[in-house]
Amino acid sequence: METEKSNPWLIAFAVSLATFMEVLDTTITNVSLSHIGGSLAASQEESTWVMTSYLVSNAIVLPLSGWMAGVIGRKRYFMLCIGFFTLASFFCGAATSLWMIIMFRLLQGIAGGGLQPTQQAILLDAFPIEKRAQVFGLTAITMIVAPVIGPTLGGFITDNFSWRWIFFINVPVGAFALFLVNRVYHEHHDAEAAKKNFSVDYLGFALVALGIGAIQIVLDKGQQDDWFGSNFITSMTVMGVSMLAFAVWWLLRQKNPLVELRLFKIISFRMACILIFFMGFALYSSSILLPLLVQSYFGYDATLSGLILSPGALAIIVIMPLATKVIQRFQPKYLIAFGFFLCGMGMFYTMHFSPAANLTTFISMRILTVAGLPFLFVPISTMAFSDVPRELNNKASALYALFRNLGGSFGIALIATYLFRHQQIWQTYLSGGVTPYNIQTQQSLAQHAAALVSAGVSQAAAPAQAQAQLYSQLQQQAGFMAYVDSFQAMSWVMLLLIPVALLMPSVKPKKDAAPVEAH
Repeated sequence: METEKSNPWLIAFAVSLATFMEVLDTTITNVSLSHIGGSLAASQEESTWVMTSYLVSNAIVLPLSGWMAGVIGRKRYFMLCIGFFTLASFFCGAATSLWMIIMFRLLQGIAGGGLQPTQQAILLDAFPIEKRAQVFGLTAITMIVAPVIGPTLGGFITDNFSWRWIFFINVPVGAFALFLVNRVYHEHHDAEAAKKNFSVDYLGFALVALGIGAIQIVLDKGQQDDWFGSNFITSMTVMGVSMLAFAVWWLLRQKNPLVELRLFKIISFRMACILIFFMGFALYSSSILLPLLVQSYFGYDATLSGLILSPGALAIIVIMPLATKVIQRFQPKYLIAFGFFLCGMGMFYTMHFSPAANLTTFISMRILTVAGLPFLFVPISTMAFSDVPRELNNKASALYALFRNLGGSFGIALIATYLFRHQQIWQTYLSGGVTPYNIQTQQSLAQHAAALVSAGVSQAAAPAQAQAQLYSQLQQQAGFMAYVDSFQAMSWVMLLLIPVALLMPSVKPKKDAAPVEAH
């Protein structure tokens, strides 16, 4: 048993460094998929499995990580996760075929899935309750800033070096994090008690893994495969829902389940999981909309579009200390309502972009969109664990992290589908007025043709090119309107969550009298 004590802030830095690295990898490959596919002779559709494989294996492990940490000890499990994640990162960078990189991305996801919830459980026990707001502020920087700067960093590395370095960069960071965790974190783990409680629920594991894995595949591939128009997506949906329904029935009948669903009996934890789901929804869906908009219609490259997100990350870091201070004066539910209000108004402001918008405009839109996130993450996390018994911190952290990540997956899938459908709707609507018999259409075509002729195009070719230009303008207008609709829909989702937040129970201040397990 360790008796050496360490500063809890050193522990926080060590475990947060490793988790930041892992969360960064959920988005750092987004802008590099075409480069990876081209280098490994894979199509665009095939290369998306580089991202999907990671998300699926990561989602499967998340709810099971609490059980694993309880069985072998948090420190040992956390270090194993760092080690395998770092090793898998190296082999991803060295991969010579698509299937090789997919296989090691699966290993990355399995190892990385244990880092997020275990980090939070370690911090919950390393700090007294009265300092939890500060702890969650640090965790928020890890969980919110990392996925935001991921595309920017990935684009910069890919454009200036090679896509392989988005994986190789994890090797020194992972090695340093492994060294730090081993030196500063010491856990009192009762190995004998763990052995007595150790039992592998193979059926429960299979049900959870198959159910969550299938749902994650559906969310990631649904829009690409036309959702339920695809037999594959339909089959995955049926399997995922069936497996999860059976898993709930089975886990509730177990004395020591892999996933502790009885935690949802605690109303503050149950409501917090719902709200953190929607916070993940807002964070990830807004993080893809703006980059897609500027790349599709404003000619921005991957690096420049990623730079739009980075100032938002800096704004989160600046606002975070304020959120951790005011939570000591106000009930968390009021701050959560305020956070959703800020996010909703930010989305509302963003929907008013114009074709004349520039980089500064988009940066200000992004800052306003994410300004409310610090007022969401810290109070929601504080409320989530306010009534959770200390011995269940491992399993509670795992469930909580699962809901946050699933919110992100649902957000990306739903907003991408909503955007695509509304592009079709607006294109159909606008094209209804563009007919050869419409006077405005005839005038517009004549103007385009005249401009083309004056630019050197022949009289014979000008009418066809004029029609192509007019159709391109129609598509652009339909795209703009679809983005306006998408930002408006997200704004309404955030604003409608304000009364939900206000219905949450009040949190009574507590003092942590129990000795901490991490020193």
